[in-house]
Amino acid sequence: MPSLAKNMDNLELELDDNTILSNLFGVNDSNLSIIEKMNDVKILYRGNKIKISGNKKSIIQTKETILNLFEQAKKGAEIDEDKIRDSTSLIVLNEPKKSESDLFIQTKKRKIIPRTINQQIYFNLLINKNITFAIGPAGTGKTYIAVAKAVSQLLEGKVKKIVLSRPAVEAGEKLGFLPGDLKEKVDPFLRPIYDALYSMLPAEQVEKKILNNIIEIAPIAFMRGRTLEDCFIILDEAQNTTKTQMKMFLTRLGKNSQMIIVGDITQIDLVSERDSGLRDALKKLKNINDIGFIELDEQDVVRHDLVKKIINAYEKKSNT
Repeated sequence: MPSLAKNMDNLELELDDNTILSNLFGVNDSNLSIIEKMNDVKILYRGNKIKISGNKKSIIQTKETILNLFEQAKKGAEIDEDKIRDSTSLIVLNEPKKSESDLFIQTKKRKIIPRTINQQIYFNLLINKNITFAIGPAGTGKTYIAVAKAVSQLLEGKVKKIVLSRPAVEAGEKLGFLPGDLKEKVDPFLRPIYDALYSMLPAEQVEKKILNNIIEIAPIAFMRGRTLEDCFIILDEAQNTTKTQMKMFLTRLGKNSQMIIVGDITQIDLVSERDSGLRDALKKLKNINDIGFIELDEQDVVRHDLVKKIINAYEKKSNT
């Protein structure tokens, strides 16, 4: 076991296996640099002895992150930025009363772990609500987490099918005028969902499930008249639905099904923003306790740090 010697604003940590330090520290200490930036600490080391400097809370979090990553590295895991962020999130957001299974979503390829307080609230809503609205700008994980939950539910046998839908407003054309079959017409609009699926399932499994209609991809117009039972249903880019489309979509919910509506009300592509079905639904349904609502913001962006600054700059510009 590592040994610790703690001072007021410093903590010294000695690791007991030198053979995995290059994996733990990263190329040119890149992993240590990420940890320093995330926790606002300074990390120095000589051999297997590490010194952490900063405020007490940050020092303790950094120590726990390093020890957690050290144990993962011992088991052969490749330590990268995603592993670091996941490990830090589990430490910072962990609630003693929660079971471990409530803290992450397990897919075929990886565990999906909330990295912010709002994302943790989102996770909780996905456990407790049959319908959840997730609103926020690009990069906040709203679609990615929804797809992760859908894949998890399918793998566990809790649903028989995943239904993915999205309005095709951005094309500026009706689907009928686009070349190809239905899948080829809709694919460009569902690229973010495909990207999420391929990051959670092997490519051949994704293709097989689509071919067998276990994963169904359809524009929202094709939802009319259906009742979706034993399904996990995701509506992406919901801000571009009309009021009629949103009502129609929400009323497709059948037995043993769960529905996630994802959108960004600052990115409405309809001729009039007042026609947005998402905006209308948020007003009309806000007092229904059985429906969950989570609003993500720039603090929840998990892409490149620069994305946060871009979103913040645009928000400031629109406010002025």
